[in-house]
Amino acid sequence: MLISTRGRYALRVLIDLAEYEEDGYTPLKDIAGRQDISQKYMESIMTMLSKNKLVEGVHGKGGGYRLNRSPEDYSVGEILRITEGTLAPVACLERDAQPCPRAADCRTLPLWDKLNDMITGYLDSVSLADLMKK
Repeated sequence: MLISTRGRYALRVLIDLAEYEEDGYTPLKDIAGRQDISQKYMESIMTMLSKNKLVEGVHGKGGGYRLNRSPEDYSVGEILRITEGTLAPVACLERDAQPCPRAADCRTLPLWDKLNDMITGYLDSVSLADLMKK
C-alpha cells in the first residue's frame, strides 16, 4: 500500500481546516498558501471531499471551505478510503474484488487478511483531532 499525494494532501488540508474552523469558511487560496499545495490540485481534492460530505464549500465573497463535522468525528481511514479508493494490501481483498479461485488453498491469504485488518483498524482508530496534536 502506497498513499498518494492526494491522500496525504487531503489529510493536510483537513487538519488546516480544523485548525482554522473558528474563522468560518476558509478560502482555498489561504489553505493552498499555508500548505504549499498547488491551488489547482487542491481544487480536485476539495471536490472529492465535498462530494463525499467531508467538507462544505461556499462560493463568492466570504466563501471557502469548512468541515462538516468536528475533527474527532473524522477517521484517517475514512479520509484515505475516499481519496485512495482502497487500503487493501493485495487486490483480492479490495472491496469489489472478484472471488479468487485460489482463495480456499491460498497459503498467504491469512497473512494479507490480518495485515488488512491491522491497517484498517489502526487508520480507523486515528482521528483528525489526533493529528492536530503537536
